[in-house]
Amino acid sequence: MSDKKKLELYIHIPFCERKCAYCDFLSMPATLGVQRQYVEKLIDEIIGESAGVRDYEVTSIFMGGGTPSILPGEYVLGVLQAAGDYFNVRKDAEITIEINPGTLDEHKLKCYREGGVNRISLGLQSADDWELRVLGRIHTYDDFLKSYQQVRLAGFANVNVDLMSALPGQTLNSWEKTLKKVLMLRPEHISAYSLIIEEGTPFYERYGKGEKTFPPLPDEDTEREMYHVTRTMMEDSGYHRYEISNYSRPGLECRHNLGYWTGVDYLGLGLGASSCVSGFRFKKESNLRTYIEKAGQEDFPANLYREIHKLDQKDRMEEFMFLGLRLTEGVSGAEFLDRFGQNMWNVYGSVIEDMEKKELLRVEHPRVFLTERGMDLSNYVMSHFLLD
Repeated sequence: MSDKKKLELYIHIPFCERKCAYCDFLSMPATLGVQRQYVEKLIDEIIGESAGVRDYEVTSIFMGGGTPSILPGEYVLGVLQAAGDYFNVRKDAEITIEINPGTLDEHKLKCYREGGVNRISLGLQSADDWELRVLGRIHTYDDFLKSYQQVRLAGFANVNVDLMSALPGQTLNSWEKTLKKVLMLRPEHISAYSLIIEEGTPFYERYGKGEKTFPPLPDEDTEREMYHVTRTMMEDSGYHRYEISNYSRPGLECRHNLGYWTGVDYLGLGLGASSCVSGFRFKKESNLRTYIEKAGQEDFPANLYREIHKLDQKDRMEEFMFLGLRLTEGVSGAEFLDRFGQNMWNVYGSVIEDMEKKELLRVEHPRVFLTERGMDLSNYVMSHFLLD
C-alpha cells in the first residue's frame, strides 16, 4: 500500500459540435486547428502541473467536457499518455472519458484503450428522439445504440449512461420508457439527474423567468414521481443507489465521483477547470484565447490560476457534511473527529436533532444519513449545515 496522498485528475476538453440548449458548461464549437493548438497547450500544462504534486498518487482520471470524443483519437491518446508519463498514476486507476453518441469510430476507441481508458461515460439523456431535439442534442436514440454497441465490441466492460429527467414536454410514461430501454442494456452504471435551468442558457430565457411556454416543464409533483420511479426501477433491476442521483451494479460505483464526495484532493487541467489541492481551491483561466497565450509565458501554468481560496476549518467541515450526505452511506462522526479534531455532535448536534425530528435525517451512531424524504429535500437539508 502506497503512503502517498491520493489525487484525482480532471481533464477538460471544452469543444463540442453544438451547444445544447440547457448547457452552462464551459464548451464551444472549434475548428480542428484550434483543437490541436489547445491540446498542445494542455499537454504543456500537464507537464508543468505534475512537478507540484510529486508526493501524490493519482487514483482516477476523468476526461470531460464539452465532448472529448469530438477530438481525433490521437489527440486524446497524447493527452492521456502525457498524464501517465508525468503523474504518479496507479496501475489500477479508474480512467474515464465522456462520449457523445454519433462522435465515435473504431480508431478513436482503439486510441482510448491504448491510452489506458477503462471506463466510458455515454451521454444519452433521453431515449425519446423528440425530447432529444428539444434539448438540442445532436444525436438520436439509434445513434446512441450504435455507439453503445461500438463501445462493447471494443472490449470496454465498465460503461456509464447519463440520463436526464424533468425535461420540457417529458411525461412520467416517456421517462419510464427511457429507463426501461437503458436498463435492458445492463450498463454498469447509470447517472440520472433532473434538469436544472441554468442562468445564461437558452432554456433560462425560455423557462427561467416563470413564464408559461411550450413544451412545458413537468410540474413539481411529476418531477418527484420521476425520481421515485427511477429509484424503484433501478433497484428492481439490481442497481444500487449509492448517491442521490447515481446507481451502479455492485462494486462498480464511479470512483472518481466518490472522491469528490469524500474529500479526495483533485487537480483540474485545462480551460476553466476547478481544483482543490492541499487546502486550496482555485480555477483555471476560462478564456480560450487567453489560455493559449498564457501557455507560452514564463510563469506558466501558475499564471492560469484564478479565484484562489484557502479553505479554513469551517469550509472543510461544511463540505464534509453537505457532500458526504449526498451518499447513501451518509457521514461518520468518527471520521469527522479524525479529520477535524472535534465531535460532530458538538458542532452540528442541534441541526442533526432538528432534521431527525423532521424525518429528514436518520441517525445510527456514529453515522448520519438522509432519509428518503431527506433525499427529496436535500437542498433544504444541506443549507442547514452552513456554519455562521
